[in-house]
Amino acid sequence: MKYFSIVMELLRERQKFLEDIRQGHQLKEKIFGLLISSAVFFAIYGAIIGSSNSWLQAFFSAVKLPALYLLTLIICFPTLYFFNVMFGSKKSFEQFLTLLMTAMALIAVLLFGFAPVSLFFLLSINNYQFFVLLNVVIFAVTGFLGVQFFYQGMNFLSEEDAEGKEVRLKILRFWLGLYAFVGFQLGWTLRPFFGSPGEPFQIFRDRGGNFYLTIINLITSLLGWN
Repeated sequence: MKYFSIVMELLRERQKFLEDIRQGHQLKEKIFGLLISSAVFFAIYGAIIGSSNSWLQAFFSAVKLPALYLLTLIICFPTLYFFNVMFGSKKSFEQFLTLLMTAMALIAVLLFGFAPVSLFFLLSINNYQFFVLLNVVIFAVTGFLGVQFFYQGMNFLSEEDAEGKEVRLKILRFWLGLYAFVGFQLGWTLRPFFGSPGEPFQIFRDRGGNFYLTIINLITSLLGWN
């Protein structure tokens, strides 16, 4: 339960949490607690969206959704850290990692908060296209809020390192775009997370097509335009 208490501390006292990161207070404990909590929350949400196909798909989606966010973090984190150090940041590896884990945990908590909504529409509406689009919107909203918090947190941590701060913030904006692009591509590679009802179970699908065209096709299908 102590892992989840770290998340509750983040939710209730975000400014103090950021100050602890800036001061380097109990970073290892925070990283581990945020990691465990995020994995649990992502797994619960993944199981819900995967159950649109089968219990087997629900299990693998519960594994793949935490993996998606964690792998995106692992792939993109070195770029963020080394560019910031290069342009004057004095913050440690653990401080950057804790802040990024904090943003990921916030996304996970928000998804967990939306879980009853997603489950309700899964059980009450027999429309796969609507269910997918609903969850894409939920992912977009939670992702935006997590990224916004991370940007504010990076700005807060940069206050002590005034030299090169503006350059680092410009790099951060570019990095956030890179993070989103990597996340979309990785999500496409790891799909399916939902699994169409009536189709056979698949752990992974062929890499044909792309995320954006699929969303456009779902919207046009839902509106009856094709």
